[in-house]
Amino acid sequence: MTAPERIQRFIETFNYNLASYKKGSYKETQVRREFIDPFFEELGWDITNKRGHAEAYKDVIHEDAIKVGGSTKAPDYCFRVGGKRMFFVEAKKPSVNIKEDIHPAFQLRRYAWSNKLPLSILSDFEEFAVYDCRVKPNKNDKVSHSRVLYFKYTDYLDRWDEIAGIFSKDAIYKGSFDKYVEENKLKKGTAEVDDAFLEEIERWREILARNIALRNPGLSQRELNFSVQQTIDRIIFLRICEDRGIEGYGRLMALLNGDNVYARLFALFRKADSKYNSGLFHFRKEKGRENYDKLTPNLVIDDKVLKDIFKNLYYPDSPYEFSVLPTEMLGHVYE
Repeated sequence: MTAPERIQRFIETFNYNLASYKKGSYKETQVRREFIDPFFEELGWDITNKRGHAEAYKDVIHEDAIKVGGSTKAPDYCFRVGGKRMFFVEAKKPSVNIKEDIHPAFQLRRYAWSNKLPLSILSDFEEFAVYDCRVKPNKNDKVSHSRVLYFKYTDYLDRWDEIAGIFSKDAIYKGSFDKYVEENKLKKGTAEVDDAFLEEIERWREILARNIALRNPGLSQRELNFSVQQTIDRIIFLRICEDRGIEGYGRLMALLNGDNVYARLFALFRKADSKYNSGLFHFRKEKGRENYDKLTPNLVIDDKVLKDIFKNLYYPDSPYEFSVLPTEMLGHVYE
């Protein structure tokens, strides 16, 4: 039996049960196992690692980051070649309207844009939407924003050559995926996540510097620079730890409620000092470590400034998915 013939069988089975799927009686995991997994197997991907490859070389990683609370979680699938991420697939239940619902599209685009992936897919098998993820996502974008392909399951047979020509494993090896990416680049509004994130950091740096200088007039220029950079680095470190499941999700966001924000933030810094034993959080004298931070524990920073930063660290205001941000980007921040 050929791949199109097997796809036809999937279509017939799906169509026969569509009414019950639409009522929500089918769970997302069932749709993935019975339809989406075999769909991508027909495209040449080793979905269940039948070849027994080591973790670093698996074709597909399921939920390619640790699930966390709140509104964020890992992408359902990450398709890779030689350990390099190529595209994400986010799977939904058939009861979700992929063509019209803005939230799944924004979620997918945050994942892929944060990880610098050019294309990614949103699908419940009934619908198949491809997004150009080089465009910085905004929570107010229309669902069609940056969508470059859209199919219904009834289109799969007629469009199979097109789908396989872009997203099959063979297409990756032959360069067809890269060629499609380059030929269909949406020039308008594209922004690399590195540039956008560093631009956001510069904004934080400016508002923090102005406020710290105002509230702590005795600081030298060197002390001011140190205070600003350490505060930003510590906040980013804790936020990444949240999305990677190392710290409880939403602890920084909780500081939006109430007053004395810097004092409460610094309590988190002190806990991190005990937990990580890192130079980033080093506030007390220890044997063999004479240099420690005596400056930032005594700073005065207005609540409004810090709340502005925290608000832009979380879904839906933040376009960044910190669980998949490339690690080299942190090096750029420190530089």
